[in-house]
Amino acid sequence: MKRQRQPVLITDAEQSPDDQLRSRQTRYIVMMTVRALCLVAAAILVGTDAPLLWLWVPLCVVGMVLLPWLAVIIANDRPPKEKYRLSHRLRRVATERGQRALPTQPDQAAEERPQPRIIDAEP
Repeated sequence: MKRQRQPVLITDAEQSPDDQLRSRQTRYIVMMTVRALCLVAAAILVGTDAPLLWLWVPLCVVGMVLLPWLAVIIANDRPPKEKYRLSHRLRRVATERGQRALPTQPDQAAEERPQPRIIDAEP
């Protein structure tokens, strides 16, 4: 069976809505599974009268109470827009620094830059 290769990402396009939904559903399921494990762990700890019970049971209870709330908030949240992401800001700062490094005289900058190659579609 051949493995299908993933296409190379060549743009800064956002994830499709289906991919975003799938990743949010996955995070929700993982968090709710951890909540269920906290419930089972607390029941086992109480049943076996484990050492440090006073520490472990409250931690499990906090997990059982906070995780559903956090899971719903995270599942309903979408990724930030590109203009609010850190990578966008870093790119903008790098561009501003690059513009300062260019010569101040526009004629000199145009002479040093190689001219782009133009391919015409018509013969």
